[in-house]
Amino acid sequence: MDWNSISDWLLSHGVRILIIIVIALVIYFIMYYTVRRVVRHSLSVTMKDVPQPEIDKREETLTWLFFLTSRVVIALITLVLILSEVGINVGALLAGFGIAGIAIAFAAQSFVKDIISGFIVSIENQYNVGDVVSVGGVTGVVEAMNLRRTTLRDLDGILHIVPNGEIRVTSNYTKVWSRANLNIGVAYKEDADEVMSVIRRIWMEMAEDPDWGTSIISKTPSILRVNEFGDSAVVIKLVGDTKAMQQWSVMGEFRRRIKKVFDEQGIEIPWPHTKLYFGDIPEREVLEKSAAGKATKKIPSEKAIPPKEVLPPEEAEE
Repeated sequence: MDWNSISDWLLSHGVRILIIIVIALVIYFIMYYTVRRVVRHSLSVTMKDVPQPEIDKREETLTWLFFLTSRVVIALITLVLILSEVGINVGALLAGFGIAGIAIAFAAQSFVKDIISGFIVSIENQYNVGDVVSVGGVTGVVEAMNLRRTTLRDLDGILHIVPNGEIRVTSNYTKVWSRANLNIGVAYKEDADEVMSVIRRIWMEMAEDPDWGTSIISKTPSILRVNEFGDSAVVIKLVGDTKAMQQWSVMGEFRRRIKKVFDEQGIEIPWPHTKLYFGDIPEREVLEKSAAGKATKKIPSEKAIPPKEVLPPEEAEE
């Protein structure tokens, strides 16, 4: 083994390879510390009228995508430069990869489709990390996303990975603002106008509450009407705008207050029940007979059966 030639190679090519790696790391760390600031400054200019939580989600998504893309690009360029220093013909290698890439492209059409769909989702700002969305038949919070797939976690804690190419329709439940949509059933005997007045007052009191007012946009309900005549209830619809992601907590608190106030004022919330009728007998008569039967119920007396006369066998034969 010729140690002189090895040392000469290390002093020439080895030093260059080390410099390439150092430069790649420096570029990566510069991007790591500057990309977030650049994205934040750009969003502060282009999203002036958008709520701050929405800007934060967009910033997190774009920063992650830029980090991921920059790592791949830096790694590929560094690899090509190192291979050229080692003595591998990069041009011939790239040409071979180009021919192989054509064959791979036919076999990886779904992968290319995922990348293109992910790029469109990111450019159009359809959703960001932290949004509650429904994509590919799955609903959950977006925990991560890149150009190939979107990762969702549902209320049961199940993690769903949806390829971006499978997304046809995107439903975003927390884009800029949200909406509380409730159907409240009351008994038919209740005064609808009075009930709607009580519901409106509860919503307005909740909007003025320091703990809940910051989550509510509509200080009065946007829609308050008799929405349906149900089988056992008059259904009143209430709709009000809330801050993004707050509609579920607002609806839960509003239902709690509705139940408390209805109990205090004697407003009936109906529940399914069944009435039984016995033939053509009126219900009142059935109840009266039933009550009378319970009050005067007696054990029937047994009739006395006279004993039969038993004859001797001889007389019986005659």
